[in-house]
Amino acid sequence: MSITVNGIDELKKLAGSDLGASEWIEVTQERIDTFADATGDHQWIHVDPEKAKEGPFGAPIAHGYLTLSLFIPLFTELLDVEGVSTKVNYGLNKVRFPSPVKVGSKIRLVGKLDSVEDVPGGVQITVDGTIEIEGGAKPAAVLQSLSRFYA
Repeated sequence: MSITVNGIDELKKLAGSDLGASEWIEVTQERIDTFADATGDHQWIHVDPEKAKEGPFGAPIAHGYLTLSLFIPLFTELLDVEGVSTKVNYGLNKVRFPSPVKVGSKIRLVGKLDSVEDVPGGVQITVDGTIEIEGGAKPAAVLQSLSRFYA
C-alpha cells in the first residue's frame, strides 16, 4: 500500500511516519545470475547451485548489493511523491547485511521516513529501511537511505 503525497509541503508533514511494508518479492536464481552478469561478480556462492549446496549456507545466496539494489523498487511501493520535478538517490548513511538471502526466498521492505530536511531547491529525506526475509529470524539488510526531491 503506497502513501501518495503531492509536493514538498505534504512530504514534510510525513517526517517521523512509518511507511509500512512493501509486497513480498521472490529472489530467484535467474535474478541472481542476471545481477552477476551485470556486475561481473560470479562467485560460486551466488551462481553455482550445486557447489553452493555444499557451502556454508546450503544453497546459493543473493549478492548483498543485489539485495540493496532492490531497495528502490520496493521503496516506490511505500511512498509516491508527486508534484516534484526530480527525484534523486543521494546515498546511504549505513548498511548492514545481518542474514543472507537464499535463492527462492521472499523479501520485502519495511520503512520509516525518519526526517525531511531542506536543501537548496528541495528537500532531502532520510529513510530507515529494513529488508526482511519471509520467515527469517534476522533481516537481509538494515539501512539508512538518503533521497532528494526537487521542486
